[in-house]
Amino acid sequence: MTSSQFCRSLPKSPRWEAAQILPLPAPQPLGPGQRSETIRRANLAAIVTEVHRHGALSRSEIVTRTGLTRGTIRGLIGELTHLGLVSEGSVAALGTPGRPSSLVEPRRLGAVVLGIEITVDSVAVAVVGFGGGVLGTARMDRPRGRTSVDLTISDLFEIVERLLERTGTREALVGIGVGVDGIVRRSDGLVHLAPNLDWREVPLGELLAEALGSTVPLVVANGADLGALAEHRRGAAVLADNVVYLSGEVGVGGGVIVDGRPLRGAAGYAGEIGHMPVNPDGVACPCGSFGCLETEIGEGALLVRAGHAASDGRSAVDRLLVEAAVGVPAALSALETTGRWLGVGLATLINVFNPEVIVLGGLFGRLHPFMTASMEAELDRRALRPSRERVRIVQSALGVDATLIGAAELAFEPLLSNPIQWTQSRVAPSIPQAI
Repeated sequence: MTSSQFCRSLPKSPRWEAAQILPLPAPQPLGPGQRSETIRRANLAAIVTEVHRHGALSRSEIVTRTGLTRGTIRGLIGELTHLGLVSEGSVAALGTPGRPSSLVEPRRLGAVVLGIEITVDSVAVAVVGFGGGVLGTARMDRPRGRTSVDLTISDLFEIVERLLERTGTREALVGIGVGVDGIVRRSDGLVHLAPNLDWREVPLGELLAEALGSTVPLVVANGADLGALAEHRRGAAVLADNVVYLSGEVGVGGGVIVDGRPLRGAAGYAGEIGHMPVNPDGVACPCGSFGCLETEIGEGALLVRAGHAASDGRSAVDRLLVEAAVGVPAALSALETTGRWLGVGLATLINVFNPEVIVLGGLFGRLHPFMTASMEAELDRRALRPSRERVRIVQSALGVDATLIGAAELAFEPLLSNPIQWTQSRVAPSIPQAI
């Protein structure tokens, strides 16, 4: 099948109808067997989550982290070992009395997920194993005109197929997570609006599941929300419970962690930091509003200030950074102005969320060294002092892979939250060979 034939074969967007709201049934008391199974499920989930997020742990560490007894942990780890999720070996007691403790390690090939990222300039896929180890990645840079839904799904189909074949992980696949630069309804993966991709009301979750032939859970979320999740769990904000993540390329996105939990909002649309209005006299934004933060600090605004065309893209940004490094006045001036507007936006976020850490990803991670002075000066002018004094502003530790890693973390959630259900339905998933 050719690429064009494949695209034409994709299903049309369905009609979305309002769901009928029915009264919830009265809760029924749990019988002894049900209570036992509920407790077992919660205990397994606690162990699986700790091993996945923190790597190799001794049984003693698992006791401390979960509060479970050694006897309970012994039996559950035996079950997880039998299922192939963990392996166990003895480690010497390091100068402490007693017998050596067993070290429980995640088996990367025991379960794997796909992390997918869709942006204006590229699409990317990662195969990530249990425990967070990246087994393989592939990224396809694309011209600005290749952003239609059909072409995007066709490109992803080819990348996924090649990557699964190369890594030999097809049979271990348990989930797929997708990050896209847009406003996403997580319940079904509907992209309401992705202005820089020119997408509106796209049932991306349904289309991708159909195209990939996937029988495993597939979830779609905003790319910056997933970047925030990744930096919080595995990146620059691991030890922080209150985090703001800001990332940008063509557009500007953000994610917020409050008290250790992602902020999603009433319908899952929270975190659209790039569309926070900052300039009453500003220009039109692709979202339909005016004076959004994106129009002042996005890639296009930066390039125009430096004398480039807004559409010149990543290569022009690369040249701009080279010019700034050797002291070209126009480049330095553009970065200084962009830094001031970034400070305006961050001051509002500091005043509202009182974060411990602000992580700058994507474009802003690269620009940060050149914008620090003007950004910090604006923060000193505008942010409330008690909050300003507590916040650290850092570059992303995960760089361009932040959204991919966050998508993988999201894809692992069904396994982490309910290992029993996963084990009962453990069947080799079906993703067809390339036609």
